[in-house]
Amino acid sequence: MVDKKTGKETFVMQGASTGKTLHDFWSWAYSDIINNTERGKLAEFIVASALDVTDKISPTWDSFDLEFMGMGIEVKSAAYLQSWYQEKDSYIAFGMPRSTAWDATTGKYAKEQKRQADVYVFCLLAHKDKQTLNPLDLEQWEFYIVATSILNALAPTLKKVSLSFLKKNDIAPCSYNEIRSQVERAIASHGEVF
Repeated sequence: MVDKKTGKETFVMQGASTGKTLHDFWSWAYSDIINNTERGKLAEFIVASALDVTDKISPTWDSFDLEFMGMGIEVKSAAYLQSWYQEKDSYIAFGMPRSTAWDATTGKYAKEQKRQADVYVFCLLAHKDKQTLNPLDLEQWEFYIVATSILNALAPTLKKVSLSFLKKNDIAPCSYNEIRSQVERAIASHGEVF
C-alpha cells in the first residue's frame, strides 16, 4: 500500500535534504495539463473530487479508475485543443475497449474479456480558444455519463465512441456539479443513460 504524499517530502542525499521537494518534481513533470497523458489524470482527479473519493491515491494498475458506491468508474478524457501546434481541432473520441482484468494482488489475469467498469464518465475539455484554455476551469469541461450496460447494448464491439455517437444516442452532457448525482443515477438505474 502506497501512502498519500503531501508534496513536502524532500529528496535526500547522505541523509540530508537537498532542498528539492516532491512538489518540485510534480510541478516539473506534470505542469502540462493540456497534454493527453496529464489531462487524462487530471480528468480522473476532477471526477474523483466530484465523487469525493480523493482520500486515496490514484490507482495505476486497477481494472478501472475509481471506485464509488462499490462500483467501478472508468474516466476517459478528450479535448479539441492540445499543447502542440494544430492545423484544426482534434477529433473527439473516447476509448472503451473490452479488456482482460489484471489482479495486482495475485499478478494474474482474469479469463473473460469485458468492459471492466460499471459506469463510464467521458470528460471533454470543450473549450476551443487556445488563448483562454484552462483545464482547471471546470466550466470549460463537459461530462457524458453512461452505464456500461448501455454501452454494451449500443456498441458491443466498438473500441471507441465518438462525440457524435454519444449525441446521436441522446447521451447529454452534464456539468461538474452534476457528476455525482448523474453517476449515482446511472448506478441506481442499472442501465439508463443520462
